[in-house]
Amino acid sequence: MLEKGLVQIYTGDGKGKTTAAFGLALRAAGQNNKVLVYQFLKPPSLDIGERFALQLGAVRIRVEALDIPWDMAKSFDDKEAVAKMKAAISEVLEKITQTAEKKFYDCLILDEIVFCLSKGLVELEDIKNLINRRAPSVEIIMTGRGATDELLELADLVTEMKKIKHPFDKGVAARRGIEF
Repeated sequence: MLEKGLVQIYTGDGKGKTTAAFGLALRAAGQNNKVLVYQFLKPPSLDIGERFALQLGAVRIRVEALDIPWDMAKSFDDKEAVAKMKAAISEVLEKITQTAEKKFYDCLILDEIVFCLSKGLVELEDIKNLINRRAPSVEIIMTGRGATDELLELADLVTEMKKIKHPFDKGVAARRGIEF
């Protein structure tokens, strides 16, 4: 389904290389691409959750998103759009905090919340509140650019994925099933 395949390497000493690859596999499959994951040095007898979940068809992931229009190029200049987004994020973060307190989920992924914090769309106190009120066994993963020192202090594990080279730099547009 892809017009042109590129070579990607996830490297570095940090955690998340295999997980990122499985995430891309899930994204690609969601866009009707056929995907093969071949694991070298990880035999079938090795207990690997991602592989088991896919083999069993037991992917228990719920995905939700804010249903508010947002244009990364223009919305930050629109005070009304920023205010609306801030209010919506605050409301949703409180609901997520209640969910974390009651342990409805074992793992919460807050995609782009770090970027929201760096741009002033969410308050650090709201994130601290979530972390402090969650059930002790709830894992929280936050993603996004621009992590502040204060946010980093709240984390137990921090991995910086550093771009070395990207096809966008050569004008290659985002491709369905790979970048989105």
